[in-house]
Amino acid sequence: MKRESFILLLVMFTLFSTASATDKGFEDYAKHQHDLQVSAYEKHDVNAYGKLLEDFLEKYKQLPAADQKAYVGYLIDGYYNYSCTWSLTGNKAMAISYLDKAIKAGYMDYSHISGDTDLDNIRGDAAFVALVQPLRKVGDYLYIIQKAGAYNRNDNRPLPAFTYQDATNSDLRVLRKTFNLDSIAGTGNEVSKVINLLYWVHNMVPHDGNHDNPTVKNALSMITQCKKENRGLNCRGLATVLNECYLSMGIKSRFVTCFPKDSLHIDNDCHVINMVYINSLNKWIWIDPTFCAYVMDDKGQLLSIQEVRERIVDNKSLIINPDANWNHKSSETINEYLYHYMAKNLYRLECDVSSEYDAETRSPGKTLNYIELLPLEYFKQKPDKNESLNPAGTSYITYNTNNPDAFWAAPAK
Repeated sequence: MKRESFILLLVMFTLFSTASATDKGFEDYAKHQHDLQVSAYEKHDVNAYGKLLEDFLEKYKQLPAADQKAYVGYLIDGYYNYSCTWSLTGNKAMAISYLDKAIKAGYMDYSHISGDTDLDNIRGDAAFVALVQPLRKVGDYLYIIQKAGAYNRNDNRPLPAFTYQDATNSDLRVLRKTFNLDSIAGTGNEVSKVINLLYWVHNMVPHDGNHDNPTVKNALSMITQCKKENRGLNCRGLATVLNECYLSMGIKSRFVTCFPKDSLHIDNDCHVINMVYINSLNKWIWIDPTFCAYVMDDKGQLLSIQEVRERIVDNKSLIINPDANWNHKSSETINEYLYHYMAKNLYRLECDVSSEYDAETRSPGKTLNYIELLPLEYFKQKPDKNESLNPAGTSYITYNTNNPDAFWAAPAK
């Protein structure tokens, strides 16, 4: 695996796969062990790498099942790159053996394996083909989403209407005044205000995918707690904060949970971004506070989530803003961000019916309604309406639809 891809794979695992991790000591150890493995990989030192992996496995197997699941990304990464190291040294049998272990542990990235030059020594081997070919249906994210382009605009199952809290709401007014959002948004047009607020949230609160968000999940409380405790928020928390900031400015917006297909029920990852309605354009646009990203076509026109998904399906060109980044530590590329990560997570889409202040805080007796947009190709279409109750006493009702027009409906004027 090439150096930059090597690190990116681990970043994605640690950003989104360790949200429930509780063993900080093991987390620090695993990160240090990863750095040592990188060094052994770069030196093609299979003996040193093997000892590091053996030590890691001994400690990993002692973790509780929940922590093993949370830190499985390090295990997968260790196996996969040990396979690369063996391949680079010409030992095909060991390279295939550890690639098999990586896949069995949960490695699914068909596209990366297909292009990883580290594996060229084993690519023509029948055992390699037998291991990798089945991954296409679960790990070739462009292939999967391009097969899932069809919806049904005639689906008329009853759905609640999306609503947007008015900026005159007292909580939104306090939020707007407390953080002087008028000044942050500036005096430009709608688009410039939306982007200014995106940069403000992205720069103020770092992304932290390793821990849960605070118990009280509204913008005023979460920003205050993050500053006090010098902590960050996961992607859902960041999108929630930005959504409420937009609402406080009278800008209609929703946050959208983007899910993978996950036919094997092993991918717990998802990503949450914002959709913001621009009146002057008569359309929604894509806004992602985690990666400080928005998306355009080849003419520089801002695109909606729906348009981005359609262009990925149709293999049309896309552009992201050049300063898109993760926590100012790594820049985002179009291939990794859209054609890999978001292509995976744009399969199923879900929105809260009511876009309002403090919608995310869970409490007894509270009911949260969601609408989920499913492609016709999805393997689980029923039930039309799903109801559940969490331990805190919050009720969840999710309505399924195949109708993109209903899901992407513009706000009432």
